[in-house]
Amino acid sequence: MEVKILKLHKDAVIPTYGSPDSAGADLYSVDDEILFEPNETKFIHTGIALEIPTGYVGLVYARSGLACKRSLAPANKVGVIDSDYRGEIIVALHNHSLSAESIEKGERIAQLVITPYLKADFAEVLSLSDTERGSKGFGSTGKK
Repeated sequence: MEVKILKLHKDAVIPTYGSPDSAGADLYSVDDEILFEPNETKFIHTGIALEIPTGYVGLVYARSGLACKRSLAPANKVGVIDSDYRGEIIVALHNHSLSAESIEKGERIAQLVITPYLKADFAEVLSLSDTERGSKGFGSTGKK
């Protein structure tokens, strides 16, 4: 599947896959070094815009190394890029640690997964079908 990319910045890097079977393509920062104080969120520019095909969505996830080793991960946990959005891809990174961290220009900051989605037709009803679980919520299925 082709996803059209527009470079909005001269130093923008086209997303890359780390291996042939990677689901997520790395997104790169075009900003000069950015310092994150503990518990601080900042917007990181990628310098690219995408044309995601109709019926697909771009999902922006944390890079495991960045999140686990340096405590920098998307502030919104998973970013959603709709197929009709044509603006710059910007990642809100949050420093979850108690020490300062930084991101350098050209550094990989998140990963992008392009995936199909189903659009629901929501229908209001007076009741829902019964199940064994019913309305039992968080933690109700126990540990295994």
